Formats: sequence, C-alpha cells, structure tokens
Amino acid sequence: MKVAIAGSSGYIGSALAERLERAGHEVVRLRRGAQGAPKVDWAPQDGWVRPGALDGVDALVNLAGVSIGAKRWTAGRREALISSRIDSTRTLVRHMASMSERPRVLINASAVGYYGYARGAEDLTEDGSKGEGFLADLVADWEAEARAAEAHGVRTVLLRTAPIIGPGSELIDRLAMPFKMGVGGTIGDGKQWFSWVSLEDELGVIEHALNDESVSGPINATSPNPVTNKEFTKALGSVLHRPTLLPLPAFMLRLVFGRGRAEETLLASQRVHPARAQSSGYRFAEPTIEGALRTAFGRGAGAGERRAEVAS
Repeated sequence: MKVAIAGSSGYIGSALAERLERAGHEVVRLRRGAQGAPKVDWAPQDGWVRPGALDGVDALVNLAGVSIGAKRWTAGRREALISSRIDSTRTLVRHMASMSERPRVLINASAVGYYGYARGAEDLTEDGSKGEGFLADLVADWEAEARAAEAHGVRTVLLRTAPIIGPGSELIDRLAMPFKMGVGGTIGDGKQWFSWVSLEDELGVIEHALNDESVSGPINATSPNPVTNKEFTKALGSVLHRPTLLPLPAFMLRLVFGRGRAEETLLASQRVHPARAQSSGYRFAEPTIEGALRTAFGRGAGAGERRAEVAS
C-alpha cells in the first residue's frame, strides 16, 4: 500500500511512517512549506498542493495541526489551533476532489475533545453527542471538513484520539518532572475521568483503519480502560516510585494555564470507550494505564525493547 502522511514530522506521524515502512508499505511524507518552493508538497495556508503529490497514493493520513496543550489559549493561539486543522484538511480534500484517481481512504486526525469537557462519569462511545466548549466546536468543524471527502467516493475515518502515553509524548514530558521531584499529585479533586491511549495502540488503530474497509466515520482511539485522575496519579507514582501527596488545586491551574485551557484539558472529565475499534476486531496491545506508563518510561519487562523499536 502507498500511504501519504501529512504531519509526518510530528510525534505520531514520524512513528507511524516508520511502522508502516517496517510493515513493507511505501510511505510518502508530505513536506510543508512556501507555495511552489523546491521539494515542498503542500502549503495549507495557501490552499495549495503540488500537482502530482498524491498520484498513486492508496491512502492519506492527515495528522496536521499545532499542539493543543503546548501554550496558553490566547486569541492568537486559538486562531492557530483552528486554522492549522481546518485549512489543512480543507486543502487536502479539495485536492483529492480534483484528482481523476483518488486515494481510497482518508484517515483524518480528530480528538475526544468532540465530547466536551464536562461529561462526568457518562460512558461515551462514537454515538455520543457533541459536547460544549471551544475544543468540541473545533473538532466538529474539523470533522465536517474531512467528511467532505465522502462525497467524492473516499472512505473517511475520523480518528478521535485521546491524550497519548508513550516515550517522549507531550503528556509524559509535561507530567514527568513534578513527579520525579516528588511534588506530583492529583489534579483538582481527582474524581474527573481521564481517557488515554498508548502510542502503540494509537498507531495500531490507524493501521487497523487503513486495512479494514468496514471502518468509516468516527472511531475512538482510546484505551478500553479510562481511569479517574486519582487512579492515573497513583499508577504514575507507582511506576516512578515517587509520592503523590501534593494535589494541584483547580484555581491554581486556571491561573497558570488560563481558564479555558485548564477547564477543557487538565480538569476535563471524559469517560470514552473505543466501541468501534473493538467491534471491528482491533485488540489493544496496552489496555492498562500502569502497563502503558511502564512502557513510556522504560520501566517494564520488555519495555526497553518496545521503546527502542518505536523510536528507531
């Protein structure tokens, strides 16, 4: 299979490209830059894709988008979050529409943010309703852009990804330091539900969606075992052999990160289940939070080998 990846230099994209190549697939890493510049394949800010960039491609995986959690959500940052997702998806779909022979499948990044940030302990599957908040609105618009490909005969998969636990992931890098210093603890009251996915299973769900033609529409890339923040904190402390005695008050998070980002990410409660992945036959490689954390930190039996394989 010939697979093109937009966002191939990112955390997920680079690991996916290497995994697919090891499996014998041909991978096209779409290079982003100024319109018409040498060796550039696309310029989403200009709505431009180089003619021929997707010729002969069987599948397109679009993972483009700036990080949700990297910076405070100023007005300018919110605009970047929106444009980096909407413009890139719209550009790729319009280019596919112009092709005489299109990719058979588009796997477009999405997020569990679709379900909103205040769902409590409600069990959420792909049939769950859209929630409230900036991220929910962004994801809904993002998915609508991707779904436009369906009108052109392209099987479209909306990959609703949870925060990723893997070696060097943004979540792990953000959490590791305070816990290693012995000042980690629950966030808020610790009762909020946290949905997550290991890097291994994020890549596995993508590969499953590439190969299984019955998979279309939204699919939750989440572990079948969401945990409360208190349970997550306990597991992380156990893996790192560090105490978890100092909770982070909600008001402090709102002050440091801004109310919007704090409420919709760090304090969010989402209990999401991967119903479609499981019903279509995907088997999770790392279904438990402690196992995934041990792999991420290289603390489990065989974790060092798995970590080296992902990073190679």
